[in-house]
Amino acid sequence: MTSAAAHAAPDYTIGDYLLDRLAELGLTELFGVPGDFNLHFLDHVVGHEKIRWVGSANELNAGYSADGYARIRGIGAFLTTYGVGELSAINAVAGSFAESVPVVHIVGAPPKDTQASGRKIHHSLGDGDFKHFARMAAEVTCAQADLDAATATWEIDRVLRDVVFRRQPGYLMLAKDVALTPAFPPSEPLRTDLTVTTAGAEAAFEEAVRRFLPGRRAAVLADLLIHRVGAGDQVQELIRESGLPFATLAWGKTLADESDDRFVGIYAGAASPEDVRETVEGAEALITLGVELTDNTTAGFSTDLDQARMIEVSRFEARVGDEVFTPISLEAALDTIRRALVDLDVEPMPASPAPVPEPGRGDSDAALTQDVLWATLASHLESHNIVAADQGTSYFGMATHRFPADSTFIGQPMWGSIGYTLPALLGAGLADRDRRPVLLIGDGSAQLTIQEVGVMVREELPAVIVLVNNDGYTVERVIHGPDEVYNDIPTWDWSLTPAFFGAEEDSYLYRRAATEAELVAACRETMEQKDKLVFIEAVTHRDDIPQLLDDVARALRGG
Repeated sequence: MTSAAAHAAPDYTIGDYLLDRLAELGLTELFGVPGDFNLHFLDHVVGHEKIRWVGSANELNAGYSADGYARIRGIGAFLTTYGVGELSAINAVAGSFAESVPVVHIVGAPPKDTQASGRKIHHSLGDGDFKHFARMAAEVTCAQADLDAATATWEIDRVLRDVVFRRQPGYLMLAKDVALTPAFPPSEPLRTDLTVTTAGAEAAFEEAVRRFLPGRRAAVLADLLIHRVGAGDQVQELIRESGLPFATLAWGKTLADESDDRFVGIYAGAASPEDVRETVEGAEALITLGVELTDNTTAGFSTDLDQARMIEVSRFEARVGDEVFTPISLEAALDTIRRALVDLDVEPMPASPAPVPEPGRGDSDAALTQDVLWATLASHLESHNIVAADQGTSYFGMATHRFPADSTFIGQPMWGSIGYTLPALLGAGLADRDRRPVLLIGDGSAQLTIQEVGVMVREELPAVIVLVNNDGYTVERVIHGPDEVYNDIPTWDWSLTPAFFGAEEDSYLYRRAATEAELVAACRETMEQKDKLVFIEAVTHRDDIPQLLDDVARALRGG
């Protein structure tokens, strides 16, 4: 029973209705920053029995946190004030749109009569037009509403339904007076499982699959959309029952169990390990599931995939060679392919399991290198870890390493906003308190969003932060300007970070690792200190980079 049952009109408001609908969808934390246009609504947030307020250091970080939260929980939300607050967060919303993440952005706005007056109101542009920012939001959200009292509950349901169904952000402009207007609680559950598949499309697709598969050695390539629609268990079942080898792109890393012997590794076009490339590009029947090709995940689109030898499944469409079948949902297509693979006993493409990462030498005083750093960290990951790697050496260094069962990898290779992962990991960690979050981030990226460490401390989140101190924007140096001043950053004393953001001396562990032995020791201590915030400063040479980053950077700069 939601908190709606505890209210009776006129005490129950439109703001309460919105909160109850969010709670119904599984949300228990709301991120954001207070502002004078959302303060009265915040009183209702604080009084809600299921949703808890998590104040963020700034609006951009709040949006990033909601994004990370949604990747684990299935939906996220954050609250800002009008104008200055929402524009500070629009970068995060755009990232959620580009990466197909269902986030609800709630904007506390001036009262309706104030807007109608056309007066020069603070946080506005002073021209009497209060729709400027809603129009901006429409470019990076799948659904929007400027809520009016008469239709607010209908519009809330419409926007939330679209957010969940489309797996993209939505925008709700909630004027101060509208939020406080009396309303009736929801009378029925919010339906988000809309029917997509038609019987004709499904039957035609199955017939084509069964014609295509016999006599062909098959493999599976999966990616991002499997994560987004929550179809990982279906993919794992398909792999288990068919015995086919599988790879993912880095964008879809950990969508299936990488401890499975059938996992061959990460496919990255021409930058792939040779075994992975042979399995994927050489398959006579390559089954691609939710694959979205980007320049960052394919080394500049350097793939060699023959559509004539492929079965392709996307969100609402499937293909067999050059035949197209629609509408059919990804989930229905997965079931169809699994049945056909099992019935036809399709031969798997020959493949070798991805190598298990080797830890660094615990007794070596050699300077820490990128190769040793990522292999060592990967070898110390535990089942159920949530790992967020910022877009730079962290992402490209860690993406190629095999992860333990039930772990989750978070990156942002499409939008690629540096600093994203620090607040995103906070959101992900709060979305599932039973899983320890691990952050991998460079010193340049961390300087953008480091404030959210203070919220980690306040929330007593036992996160592991591995900060790569390599003296600036190494990923940019690789692309262009290796010795230019614009790729330099100020020098910070990272050892002071936990204490500066309020951590008590006995509540955190800081270690600096400049050698293999120091890193291995720090990793071992981290595994022993499971209830503490851990901050490891890993020092590598400015120009040392992972091989995958070198390959991708070469493609991005044109050779």
